[in-house]
This record gives sequence, structure tokens and C-alpha cells, in this order.
Amino acid sequence: MMRLDRIDRINLSDWVQLAKARANYGQVADRIPGLAVANRSWFAVHICCKSGQYYSAGETSSVFPLMSVIKPLSLLYLLEHLGVEQVFQWVGVEPSDAPFNSLEQLVADNGRPRNPMINSGAITLADKLPGKDASDRTHSLRQWLNRLAGCQLKLDEAMLASVRLSRSPANIAIANYLVEKKYLENIDIAIDTYEQICCLSGTVEDLALIGKVLALDGEISSQHRQVVNAVMLRCGLYQASAEYAVKIGLPMKSGIGGGLLAIVPDQGAIAAYSPALDSIGNPVGAIAFMEALAQNLKS
Repeated sequence: MMRLDRIDRINLSDWVQLAKARANYGQVADRIPGLAVANRSWFAVHICCKSGQYYSAGETSSVFPLMSVIKPLSLLYLLEHLGVEQVFQWVGVEPSDAPFNSLEQLVADNGRPRNPMINSGAITLADKLPGKDASDRTHSLRQWLNRLAGCQLKLDEAMLASVRLSRSPANIAIANYLVEKKYLENIDIAIDTYEQICCLSGTVEDLALIGKVLALDGEISSQHRQVVNAVMLRCGLYQASAEYAVKIGLPMKSGIGGGLLAIVPDQGAIAAYSPALDSIGNPVGAIAFMEALAQNLKS
């Protein structure tokens, strides 16, 4: 088992340097202009422990959009509001070996999203969030997370404008197919909601505080925590999920904005920011940091 309370600050510094070196092998996402301005050598990490102890290193004041890291959080929100049975009528829990924005996978599955961690599943669940329109839904989710975790997520309006200007054709194709198969009720609200919640932004500390909600007993249902962590472990790093479930062994979720959230059940959470990505879309530096941490803290 991994022991977060055994972190040595000298080791932490070494792992940060390793992460920054590895990040040179990745590429910053450039499809969205707002993401393309990030420096691939940036790295930040914040670790929250059950005891209240924390560790922080790197460019921790950096604010970044959660992008796909929001997916397990919107899943948790819907589970808490609607329940397991209802939510999993809309999406599955099976891993996908296709890219996160694959229309081919969705067609092969006859329109039923494999899981909530890929775009088809996340767009489907965005369509089901409570609220009259996308802004209302995003505001409610943001307020709920901030209250629950004691964090300060904000909607990055400039990033949202950049996302809208460079709207993904793959996401539009996915959404159209979901409508055809009757998984979406309102395509415009679904896409707008999905884009807005992906642009909720914060620091690594904000993200780690949210992670603690998934790691420790508290206000939310223990069943829902377990479900979200299980889906993250199986599906959170796209096609590489199985590889890192073996190598690192923690529920994790990445985003193309460079965020990575890792849950250490009953101990705490780790959030990292590393905008350089590998070919799958996972942050290179953050993954390298997690591998080093996992190897050193397993007893």
C-alpha cells in the first residue's frame, strides 16, 4: 500500500526535477489556442493528506482549465443527485482502446458510450446535468464542488471563448450520433455545457482538495466514491489506463489542459499540472512524477 505520510521533501524535489525533464518529450495541446500558450516545462504538484498535512512544489500558482479532469467530478455530481441506476442507463463502465474522441468506437457500440471518461460519455452526462441551460448547469456544478471541497474553481471565460472558436469537429460528430441514437435530448445545450464545465479552472491545490473528497469518508456516499474511483482506475487515462493501473495502481484522471488527479483511497489526493502531453493525451511530467512516487511509497 502507498503511504502518503512517508514523503520526504528531498525525494519530492527529485521527483519534480524528473517530471520537468520528462516533460521535454511531450507536446503542449495546440488545437485550442488558449492551451497552446502553455510552456511545456511548467510543472506543479500539490499533495493533500488525511491528517491535514500537505506538500506543494513547482509553479503552484498556475491556474489551468480542468478539461477532462472534470469528467469524474460531473459523474460524481450526477450519482449524488440521481443515483447509480439512473446514471448507468446512459453510459457504460467499460474501458476503451480507442482515442478519447473516437466516433468509430461509439458507432461500433451502437451509440452507447463506453464510459464517462471519454468524450461521448462526458457529453451524454453533460446533457443530463440539472439546470435550465449550460451556464446554469456549469454554475451549479462549480458551486457544489467549491462548497464540498473548500476549493475555488472559476469559469475561465477567455479559455471558453478559445474552445468555442476552435470547436472540435470530432465532438460535433459524436454529439450528432448520440442524438441519432437518442442518448442526447438537446445537442446545443449538451455541447455548450460540456465545453463550459471543461473550462472550469483552478490551481493544483484546488484540484487536490477535490481529490480528497474522493479519497476520504465525508459528506458524499461511500458507494458513489467507490464507483467513481473504480471508473477512474479502469478508464481515466484512456488507452493507457490498464498499463498505469498496473504500474501505479491508483485511480487517476488526466486532461489535455495538463491536469492530473490521483486518488490514494483513505489517505489523500495528488494533483499535478504538466501541460506537455504524450500521443494519447496524458501529461508526461505528471505521469513520470506519479510513477516515481508510487515506486518509492509502496511498502
